[in-house]
Amino acid sequence: MRVYTIGFTRKSAKQFFELLKLHKINRLFDIRLNNSSQLAGFTKGDDLKFFLKEICDIEYTHLLELTPTREILDGYKKKALDWEEYEKLYMDLLESRSLNTVSDNMTDAEADRICLLCSEATPERCHRRLAAEFLKKKHPEKQIEIIHI
Repeated sequence: MRVYTIGFTRKSAKQFFELLKLHKINRLFDIRLNNSSQLAGFTKGDDLKFFLKEICDIEYTHLLELTPTREILDGYKKKALDWEEYEKLYMDLLESRSLNTVSDNMTDAEADRICLLCSEATPERCHRRLAAEFLKKKHPEKQIEIIHI
């Protein structure tokens, strides 16, 4: 199975939605802690849910189970934590949580076309990459391939 990830920063709405269509995504999990920021533009929670359904026929879920805590996120943004510390704290957090929503959605017939959304332009220092790697580790039976779009 494939798990896709996407960030919206430095993408126009046209690029963003075309990428989702191109990869035939059918379910998008928004794993941002705050999905209603004024900086989010076309990816504000309720607007994004509407656009995804109308433009691409994609289901939307704001999935808090895969978000970092405010403390972890602020610690990294304010440079109180370096990336390695952030990564460890976030992965420990995921280990401590029950990820039933994700696991349930990964078992249905169209689970091969799910996508994790965050804001970062690239996945290298973004929790969406870590979340995808965590799911791959937790579900070896699914032989997850991670694709960053």
